[in-house]
Amino acid sequence: MLPGAKPSAWESPTPSQLALLFCGFALLGIGEGGVRPCSIAFGADQFGRRKGPEKQKILQTYFNWYYASVGFSFMVGSTVIVAIQDNFGWKVGYAVPLVLILLATILFVVASSLYIHVKAEKSMLTGLLQVIFVSLKHRNLVLPPKTSDASYYHETDSKLRVPSDKLRFFNKACIIKNPIEHLNVDGSASKPRNLCTVEQVEGLKSVMRVIPLWSSGFMVPLVLNQSFPVLQAKTMDRHIFSKFEIPAGSFGVFGTLTLTVWSGSYDRFIVPVLEKITGRPRAFSLKQRMGIGIIISTVSTGVAAIVEAIRRRKAIEQGLADDMNGVVTMSAMWLVPQHCLSGLAEAFSVISQIEFYYTELPRSMASFGVAFWTLGAGLANLLGVLVLKILTRTTRGRNGRGMWLSTNLNKGHYDYYYWVLTLMGVVDFFYFLVCSWAYGKEGKNRMREEVGDDDEEESMQHSSQLPILR
Repeated sequence: MLPGAKPSAWESPTPSQLALLFCGFALLGIGEGGVRPCSIAFGADQFGRRKGPEKQKILQTYFNWYYASVGFSFMVGSTVIVAIQDNFGWKVGYAVPLVLILLATILFVVASSLYIHVKAEKSMLTGLLQVIFVSLKHRNLVLPPKTSDASYYHETDSKLRVPSDKLRFFNKACIIKNPIEHLNVDGSASKPRNLCTVEQVEGLKSVMRVIPLWSSGFMVPLVLNQSFPVLQAKTMDRHIFSKFEIPAGSFGVFGTLTLTVWSGSYDRFIVPVLEKITGRPRAFSLKQRMGIGIIISTVSTGVAAIVEAIRRRKAIEQGLADDMNGVVTMSAMWLVPQHCLSGLAEAFSVISQIEFYYTELPRSMASFGVAFWTLGAGLANLLGVLVLKILTRTTRGRNGRGMWLSTNLNKGHYDYYYWVLTLMGVVDFFYFLVCSWAYGKEGKNRMREEVGDDDEEESMQHSSQLPILR
């Protein structure tokens, strides 16, 4: 659309054309990084009027339906938008999402006055680093008695007046050594950089307690982001009817469809049945759902390994060992179970992780908690690349023979690769059990924040008052 932005068919792109392309990619990444963690947390903030079990039930329903809508959007994008691109070209294909984004922005701005807005605070990362720095600076201080709140610095309207006993070293960051020297007349800190609030300390503790569980969730996004099933589908019979062939890249829709259907029906149809079986409200806790997601993800890679072993054996039997583009007389529908299991794993693990971080971290860290999962998914992708590089180097023989991840699927052993992922999933599940045991009971941070909360909505809509010594 811009003159000179597109290189000619017989020319390589110029540095300026590449710069324009990469700027577009960078803007997409920045926009996605801002919208993804904030949109889901912002939606959850709209239920501020509810408290206790009622709010938890509504939040679980909200997170499920949020992900169901995301799954539906992905299916529309991977089918309808792709069809528009194929039939009308890339310009129209990109113009349609652009119009939809502009329409969504207009609707959001018009309705902004109807939303509950949580007052923005200072940089969360800066506050966490401040607690670490001040704790180290005050490392020689003696902790006061547990029952005393007179020596700890906290917000005026805060329900957290005394820090918790876990990770007590960081409690030194909020100790008031000398009230006359370190506090102003109105109770605020005279040197804010050298004194943290109890809320800041508990925020850092919450993050540190969550990190082990967070790290145990890397395997699920690693499995979800596999691209090898597309290569497998290209070498298999993708016909459903004699004249209809499913595109190789569209088999991922089965996983998204499973995710969407499960998430949309979980609260209305599945939970009532599970409640009767387990005898527990909501059937499973968030940590249990995370563990179930890891198990299902591990099973999906095991199924993928079995299917690939059968596909490879048939390809060799049919004389296609050297033909990397040859089509095996085996239906590509055999790939559907592993996609469905991956979608079900995502429904259990990812949704419960996001809800876990949102509810377990302090209310002021809601967006940070959702971004926490996004960061984990990014690190999981890097871990996946590392695994591929290690396997490529360790399994490469002379002249590339015997390499598991060969460009020719029939000569490689992608089934072995899936078995490696399965083994990693088993190890990750036991690691998750240890982290879950070490974390303890869910809801401790949430309970500490809700004690004495007579009007949650009012506290969300008004700014924090000046700190004062109590």
